[in-house]
Amino acid sequence: MAGSALRVAGRQLSQYSESGAPILLRQMFEPKSCTYTYLLGDRESREAILIDPVLETAHRDAQLVKELGLQLLYAVNTHCHADHITGSGLLRSLLPGCQSVISRLSGAQADMHIEDGDPIHFGRFALETRASPGHTPGCVTFVLHDHSMAFTGDTLLIRGCGRTDFQQGCAKTLYHSVHEKIFTLPGDCLIYPAHDYHGLTVSTVEEERTLNPRLTLSCEEFVKVMSKLNLPKPQQIATCLVGRNCSAAAQKGARRSLSR
Repeated sequence: MAGSALRVAGRQLSQYSESGAPILLRQMFEPKSCTYTYLLGDRESREAILIDPVLETAHRDAQLVKELGLQLLYAVNTHCHADHITGSGLLRSLLPGCQSVISRLSGAQADMHIEDGDPIHFGRFALETRASPGHTPGCVTFVLHDHSMAFTGDTLLIRGCGRTDFQQGCAKTLYHSVHEKIFTLPGDCLIYPAHDYHGLTVSTVEEERTLNPRLTLSCEEFVKVMSKLNLPKPQQIATCLVGRNCSAAAQKGARRSLSR
């Protein structure tokens, strides 16, 4: 275990480009929906991206981008969330030049639509888009080019996974997405999810391959477990599904239509 921990710690400290400058990574939390937003940047070019921004914390995120002297190129979404409205649209207004990004299969509007295999470049770094449907048809996982970290959205959580009982979810599809698109990454690849409800912040592929109580099951057993969760719908689902458009104007309209 000590050797494994040292390997993971070493990987955390080795996110360097060829010229030796480390990637900038900040993990931020929105408490109402327990959502993690990630800021990634190139310390040399100052180009940056945000993953899974939340509307209510968009001003916080924009302020951090400015304080760190970064140029935000993209506000990227792993999927169309049902528990919060994305902050992509507001960030486009707060930080001119920023573009909203989401999977084409999400059905949501954005400046850029991405598909499986598409790269997202910022400075000397890049994220690979891996389609990982199941929680929703448009879910994607973003993997850093050196396979040292993956941003898994709601597809894979720490010791859990996203629900599959609405938004065209499919447990069998999610199972195969995780095993074929995420668990095939190196064991010490860091896993950064979109949510956590127990105070955990990061895991690894090897941890989840061996310790995740749902995804260590067979596919048949996993499907049975997921069918019996009987979870309540997210509190903000009505607002979020109206606010599927990633533009600022559409998000304001969604708020107005639901406040009448």
